[in-house]
Amino acid sequence: MTQDELKALVGQAALAYVVPGSIVGVGTGSTVNCFIDALATMKDQIRGAVSSSVKSTERLKAHGIAVLEASEVESLPVYIDGADEIDPAGNMIKGGGAALTREKIVADLAERFICIADASKQVEVLGGFPLPVEVIPMAAAQVARRFTKAYGGQATVREGVLTDNGNLILDVRGLQIRDPLAMEAEATLWPGVVTVGIFARHKAAVCLLGTPEGVRTLQF
Repeated sequence: MTQDELKALVGQAALAYVVPGSIVGVGTGSTVNCFIDALATMKDQIRGAVSSSVKSTERLKAHGIAVLEASEVESLPVYIDGADEIDPAGNMIKGGGAALTREKIVADLAERFICIADASKQVEVLGGFPLPVEVIPMAAAQVARRFTKAYGGQATVREGVLTDNGNLILDVRGLQIRDPLAMEAEATLWPGVVTVGIFARHKAAVCLLGTPEGVRTLQF
């Protein structure tokens, strides 16, 4: 199966976790696009969605799915999103699509995070994928130096990219993130950091992993 076919497979499988009559948290990215397309087949069974990006909002609305602001809801039963990497404990790196802050906000509203990914995203230790960090522009160089000093990582500004919040993305290479929760907690406190793309506090409860043999369900 191609990677696109695996993404379609897990996008369809995620429908089993959508609670009828509820509002669904929806993430961002190519795998989530497959989920949004699948969600359109049951749009009359849900009240709408809270989206983590402008692109996802546009795709949801194009399918006739109502999109609510995060401020309009108090909680969500599930948040369904992809990952750039996921480790054996359900910790993830996210932010390849530059939507990490809004993804973390919607994930925080949800009772359960359902990760949908193909098998290439499964790793033993996070860090092979460059860690995205959303930063206020004036702090970019300062935060980059801090990652080098604290963790030996090399941070560069993602060229030509502004987040939906108007900020920059640093991509930090050369990391081995063996304690994701500790790194997330520390780096988030650095001045100028909006958030880091480590999802350890908001890690996956379930991962639907697309493999050539079908969908594997991992529980954390």
